[in-house]
Amino acid sequence: MVFFVATVVDKTCRPTEFSCGGSLNQCVPQTWLCDGKADCKNGADELNCAPKQCTDSEFRCSNGQCVSASFVCDEDSDCDDGSDESSCPPATCDPASFQCNNSVCVPRLWACDQDADCLDGSDEWPQNCGTQSPKGAPKPCSSQEFHCGSGECIHSSWECDGGFDCLDRSDETNCNRATCRPDEFQCGDGTCIHGSHQCNRQYDCRDLSDEIGCVNVTHCEGPTRFKCRSGECISMEKVCDKQRNCRDWSDEPLRECDSNECLYNNGGCSHICNDLKIGYECQCPTGYYLANQKHCQDIDECASPDTCSQICVNQIGSYKCECEEGYQVDPATKECKAIAYLFFTNRHEVRKMTLDKSEYTRVIPRLKNAVALDMNIAAKDLYWSDLSQKKIYSTSMDLAADTTHHRVVIDSDIEAPEGIAFDWVHGNIYWTDSIRSCISVATADGSRRKTLFQNGLTKPRAIVVDPHRNFMYWTDWGTPAKIEKGGLNGVDRAALVMDDIVWPNGITLDLLNQRLYWVDSKLHTLSSIDVQGGGRRTLIIDEDRLAHPLGLTVFEERVFWTDVSNNAILSANRVTGRDIKPVAEHLASPEDIVLYHNLKQPTGTYEVSQMPVSHGPKILQGQTTTVPQSTTQGKNGLNVCSQLIQYLWNSIVCLLAFGAMLLWKNYRQRNTNTIHFDNPVYQKTTEDQVHICRSHSPDGYSYPPRQIVSLDDEA
Repeated sequence: MVFFVATVVDKTCRPTEFSCGGSLNQCVPQTWLCDGKADCKNGADELNCAPKQCTDSEFRCSNGQCVSASFVCDEDSDCDDGSDESSCPPATCDPASFQCNNSVCVPRLWACDQDADCLDGSDEWPQNCGTQSPKGAPKPCSSQEFHCGSGECIHSSWECDGGFDCLDRSDETNCNRATCRPDEFQCGDGTCIHGSHQCNRQYDCRDLSDEIGCVNVTHCEGPTRFKCRSGECISMEKVCDKQRNCRDWSDEPLRECDSNECLYNNGGCSHICNDLKIGYECQCPTGYYLANQKHCQDIDECASPDTCSQICVNQIGSYKCECEEGYQVDPATKECKAIAYLFFTNRHEVRKMTLDKSEYTRVIPRLKNAVALDMNIAAKDLYWSDLSQKKIYSTSMDLAADTTHHRVVIDSDIEAPEGIAFDWVHGNIYWTDSIRSCISVATADGSRRKTLFQNGLTKPRAIVVDPHRNFMYWTDWGTPAKIEKGGLNGVDRAALVMDDIVWPNGITLDLLNQRLYWVDSKLHTLSSIDVQGGGRRTLIIDEDRLAHPLGLTVFEERVFWTDVSNNAILSANRVTGRDIKPVAEHLASPEDIVLYHNLKQPTGTYEVSQMPVSHGPKILQGQTTTVPQSTTQGKNGLNVCSQLIQYLWNSIVCLLAFGAMLLWKNYRQRNTNTIHFDNPVYQKTTEDQVHICRSHSPDGYSYPPRQIVSLDDEA
């Protein structure tokens, strides 16, 4: 537990800080002043603030919020109060556009291409397409999949299972609900479980309904109940009342009822002794735990990775939290805070907003079907994949609005790039392909590429990388569904999650705490696990706010996700899963999401020779893991020629050392005096020659020479 000690000395704020005034003795950074969020406990940093000035390219909402002027009257409420869609004239589309049934305009080339681009799907309605031949074949579903009316393919076993998996809920129409047997319990979603599984303190129904309304049958728990040795359970008030209430009189022990064991030597307790009607118990103050029924020991709160958001310092009986460089402690919440932007795709655009939505703009317009997104923060480059175009693109953030500056990175041997991740240390881009069932890597310009993983993959989707430790992590919602890790060079593959996982979509990594987060659209859960596969925790189970989550990112104390069913971005506390809040709503099919802040991609160069073996596979700085066929490499990726040179140098050093040893030995032998005498006990016909000289070993023994062992990999 953290103790905050008040001081009577007035605190002087630094020039870069704002004083909250009053008796708070609180200082906050000047950059937090008038940012739309109260950081002072008394709200002084948001008092007397002038209305936020919107730029010429922005629209001021009625509530003072600024959004991009291009968002006005686009049939999508971007202001929280909806004022950007009020008083709009009827929409009219130019001849090169198709007008959806809800008046939204999309490029005419997108109509009748077997890919619904209008929110209501009217660009693919038969009455609008007529006899026009489709421009592309519909997405095929395998014999083990169910084809949703809205176009998706899901597992056939998900049809009529009580959960809505298709966006149009067509997988749960015309279903015959099962009737449970008399010895079974019917869950809220219609499935049946054995009756003995109800109220057994374990969740057996997917909707958790088997543990709702259960009565605790353990009556003797708590300080108000006493369990007799003969088995009865009585009220604690009847103990030591000089009347038999237990059959064996165990409630009336003669010596213990009138004695206070705590009076002598504190009962042997190291801290607190609590006298009971019968006996006593040792207790510990906050910050300690009872180690052996008598003695209290300090709790190491820092042993839990979720105690502090970043740095935890354990103290006797307490602990304190500190922040990494680049963060500052929020005085109100004691959390580490920084200013960041959210970037997300809604299939046809890439947009960005501040976490408080005070700024909200369009970054890339008029995309076809952008589903995956990542960035190189230092270079301010964006990368995205388009399922309809079957390509991966990149552009500079400053030039993103101009399509002439969009660069094609990958456009061949690619079918469904549903997840991409940028390695900002080595300058490579990784992506998953759910149709080709593989994970590949290429240089940032796409000039060199290689497939890293293919065996054992079915439907790989989201992917995230840790270039400092040289690992990648990805989700696979095929059969079986799983979360795996592998080296950035295509080795050291391992499964992290194989149980209680059905439809894993988005995945993200908390670099500071080395913890993975993922969402499951079938189980409606948000879970976390450490990068070694331990410490799994289910943070949220919610069919409403996790109806169909897709993208996921984490920053500071919050985890953010997109939900295509709710058309929203939501967030929650990354440690507890509580405090769920909508970040943005009415977004129209939000897909992937990434967070823009320098601390999300910490810089650093890691040479191969400096990387410990436990830190994972080795990758050369500034190079891809792809090796041209004409180049010969060792196991660790180093050139064989450089290894041979190293071996030659080591051999020369060894020969010189051996020669020096021989010269020294010859010198000592020529300068050593000898004494000749007869041994009176051990008679020999020949003389023994005894060398009397100073021993070079502290214990008088001679040892064999040390051998030089090379730990370098063989060529």
